[in-house]
Parts: sequence; structure tokens; C-alpha cells
Amino acid sequence: MDILGWSLVILLFVVGMAGAIYPILPGALAIYGAYFVYGWFFSFEPFGWFFWTVQTLIVIILFIADYAVSAWGVKRFGGSRASVIGSTIGIIVGPFVIPAFGLIIGPFVGAVIGELIIGTKFVDSLKSGWGSLVGLLTSVVVKFILQAAMIILFIVWIIWF
Repeated sequence: MDILGWSLVILLFVVGMAGAIYPILPGALAIYGAYFVYGWFFSFEPFGWFFWTVQTLIVIILFIADYAVSAWGVKRFGGSRASVIGSTIGIIVGPFVIPAFGLIIGPFVGAVIGELIIGTKFVDSLKSGWGSLVGLLTSVVVKFILQAAMIILFIVWIIWF
């Protein structure tokens, strides 16, 4: 049973970290779920209110930062709400349409199309598309760091407490 428990915890951590890059996967929630799997298989005893409070705050910050950082990238380069929506649609649809490069091309094209639909000049639409890429890459870095912190905090917690 120990092997199954640890396998599930590690699998959820891997899915969580993959979710930092591939937005369809529930990154932070998979990592958060690994704590429950650990508790059910081993013990909830190491996790006190402080652990749950810190981890929950990190998850909340991740959700807010994920949207805010992506939107910041688009807005920083002159994009409108239409390019934020287009970029979001592109990040979801892109990987399915172009499996190898859709994660990069999708948000860019989505933001450009969003701007073109509302009548923005092509050059300005391209700037918004570039902003969506900057926002996406910044968001990936922020998610990766925060989700790695969640896993490290978990490991430290179960070793020392």
C-alpha cells in the first residue's frame, strides 16, 4: 500500500508541474490533491492548520497570478479585453490544433485575432500577440516556482514534522 500511496502522490506532483506548462492540466489542484492522498494512505497528522493555510494561500495566489500575469502581458503591449479573451481561447485550443507548437502559437494567434475583430490595426494586433506570449511565459515561470514551492514545503513538512 505504501508503494501505491507514494506512486499516486508522485504522479499528482508530476501532473501538477506539467500543469505549469500545459494549462489544461489542473496544476496546483493536483499538487494540493497529493496532500490528501498522502493523508489517506499514511497520515494527516503532520499537517496542521499552518500547513493548510500556507498551501491554500499559495493555491489562491497561483490562480490570481495565472490570470493577472497573462492579462498583464497583453495589456502591457497595448492589448484590449478582446486580445485577453482571444489569447485565453488560443491557449486552450492551440495545443489541440497544432500539437507541437500550439501552446505558443495559440495564444499569439488568439490575441491577434481578438484585436483584429474589434478593428485594431494589424501592427498593433501583432504587438498584442507578442504581449500574450510574454504574459504566457511569465505566467509559466511564476506557476512553476510557486508549485515547486508547494512540493518542497510538503517534503520538508513530512520530514521534519
